[in-house]
Amino acid sequence: MARTKRAGRRSGNPDTRAEILAAARRLFADEGYESVSMRRIAAEAGVDPSLIHHYFGSKDDLFMAAIELPLDPAPEVAAVLKDGDIEGAGGRLMHAFVKIWDGPHHEKLLAVVRTSLSKPAMSFVLKQLFEHRIVKTVQEHLGDQVDHVPVRASFIASQVFGLVVARYILKLEPLASLNEAELAESIGPTIDRYLTMPVEHLIDGD
Repeated sequence: MARTKRAGRRSGNPDTRAEILAAARRLFADEGYESVSMRRIAAEAGVDPSLIHHYFGSKDDLFMAAIELPLDPAPEVAAVLKDGDIEGAGGRLMHAFVKIWDGPHHEKLLAVVRTSLSKPAMSFVLKQLFEHRIVKTVQEHLGDQVDHVPVRASFIASQVFGLVVARYILKLEPLASLNEAELAESIGPTIDRYLTMPVEHLIDGD
C-alpha cells in the first residue's frame, strides 16, 4: 500500500530527528539497506536531505541509529582481520565477537536479539546489519583469499548467533562460563573451517 506523501519539507525542529529515524526504520525494513538512499529517507520523512547529514552524518551512522544498536561491529571485525591473514582468523573473529558481547553494551545487545526473535521486521534489519557491516568487512579484508564470502558467512552467522542464544540467553553451562580465550580456542577452528571448506556444491548453478 502506497504511503501518503508528506506535504513540503520541514526545517529542523525537536521532532525532526525522530521523524528521520522512523522513516529510516520503515524503509530499511521494507526495502533493505542497499536499496534506500539518503534522499529517499529525507523524502519519506518530509525533510531536507541536508538535515540527515546534520543529525547523523553518514548513511552507516543513520542505519546504526535506526536499529538502535549501541555500537558498530565493523571496526572490531576489521581490526582483527586488518593483516589479511586467513590463518587463525576464526579465533581472532571469536575474540572480537565475545569482546563485543561481554562489553559495556551487553544488555542493549541482548534486548536487540530478543526483540528480533519476536518481531519479523527487526529480524530482517538485524540480518541486514550482519550482511552490511560484518560480511562486507570480512570480504574487504579476506576477499582475495576466500571465495563465496556470503555463503561462508551464513555458516559463521549460525555459529555466532547460536552462541549468543546458548551463552547469553539460555545460559547453558559450561558454555556460559567459558572465558574469551577458551571460546576462541574451542569455536575458532569451526569458523576457520567455514572460511576454507569447499562450498561450490552448495551454490546454485555450480
